Amino acid sequence: MFEIGDKIVYPMHGAGIIEGIEEKEILGEKRNYYVLRMPIGEMKVMVPINNADVVGIRKVINSEEIGKVFNVLQQEDSPMSNNWNRRYRHNMEKIKTGNIYELAEVVRNLTARDREKGLSTGEKKMLDNARQILLSELVLAKEGEEDYIKNLLQQYLA
Repeated sequence: MFEIGDKIVYPMHGAGIIEGIEEKEILGEKRNYYVLRMPIGEMKVMVPINNADVVGIRKVINSEEIGKVFNVLQQEDSPMSNNWNRRYRHNMEKIKTGNIYELAEVVRNLTARDREKGLSTGEKKMLDNARQILLSELVLAKEGEEDYIKNLLQQYLA
């Protein structure tokens, strides 16, 4: 179980800080929720505590792992299907894992493909979403300013 003040990642939504634990009654059922404040967009998210393991909530990476993420961003892009539908599903599966290295791989590959051939509207949206999720975790892990981390990401993806 996580505690107030912990920095955690909610796959498909990004990283946040647990600001509180609240009990809410929804559809006649009382449940405890983590209340997360997301550093990007100042959004608040509530996650049922008993679903935390199921949705793959985990702690934010440590400072040593940040370098590994940037290494992934600099590697050669992985071969991807020419069929956008297969490519989209494959990338979505990687994002859903909540694994930051797979997320970084998706960001790297889609960025490279966008430069070379362009992306479909769905893939552009996926890239933006994946980049935001990655950015939110790096901001919390590095305890840095959003603009600084965003510029750093762009440098590594260039």
